[in-house]
Amino acid sequence: MSMVQALGRVSEIQAMVAAIAPPVASASAAAPAVATTAPAAAGSFSQSLSTARGGTPAATTAQPAAPSGLATGGVTTLPTTGDGAVPAAIEPLLRSAAERNGLDPALVAAVARAESGFRVDAGSPAGARGLMQLMPSTAAGLGVNDILDPAQNLGAGSRYLKQQIDRFGDLRLALAAYNAGPGAVSRFGGVPPYAETQTYVDRVLGFYEQYRSTAAATL
Repeated sequence: MSMVQALGRVSEIQAMVAAIAPPVASASAAAPAVATTAPAAAGSFSQSLSTARGGTPAATTAQPAAPSGLATGGVTTLPTTGDGAVPAAIEPLLRSAAERNGLDPALVAAVARAESGFRVDAGSPAGARGLMQLMPSTAAGLGVNDILDPAQNLGAGSRYLKQQIDRFGDLRLALAAYNAGPGAVSRFGGVPPYAETQTYVDRVLGFYEQYRSTAAATL
């Protein structure tokens, strides 16, 4: 048999094998179908369990929102006598500064009380001055030319506090930033682990709740 004849015979055999062999399924056709149903939400497990037991799914209890420190229109005056009294000469200046910056006057009063005890001439070893204990550099950046002027000090302190509330979206973090600086809050991702700052935040919030409760009782 010549080489040409042999090659022709091989081609005939290959054609015959191809004709009788079963078709090979493609990899995509042979693969099992992938489920496309999204997994149930984690919160639905308790609902499914309750339904299986014959009950109705329990409603999710909404948690009360923490005070935001923003003005609500409900607190416009502050106590000028009794525990935590705001000096009568300071109260209208404080209220005006708070309202100009969209803050609850009770919050600004709480900060001023914690910072200086409402002393216009208060100072700290670190150099903070006035009712809201502003650092000179912070005060200058906020346009203050007389750091001991109560109206300017309250106005700048209120504006700085509002900036922290807007930046962090949380009153506790804003108060921590007011005390320790926004950089420390960002660095630690929350209230810094400084005993002074943690005590300060709780103290201000305690004063704030006191003023809010006093105002509510006088309505």
